[in-house]
Amino acid sequence: MRKPELAAAIADRTGLTRDKASEVITAFTDQVSAAASRGEDTTLIGFGTFNIRSREARDGRNPQTGETIRIPASKTVGFKAGKALKDEIR
Repeated sequence: MRKPELAAAIADRTGLTRDKASEVITAFTDQVSAAASRGEDTTLIGFGTFNIRSREARDGRNPQTGETIRIPASKTVGFKAGKALKDEIR
């Protein structure tokens, strides 16, 4: 499901216009992104948690040449599904 489809589904369920539902989705994603940039987790009870995960520096290989390369440490956003979401997809 893409954002326009999600906005349409939310609009149908809540009575909002599709544009207003799209604004709500954008506001939500902006807030999750802002929290992540501050290093904070975002938890929606029953749905899941968006959190920052750190990856250590590691060695890798260039698949074309076989040369060993150093992959630097990095941070990424992870998502851990909550119990209600896990139960929904079983």
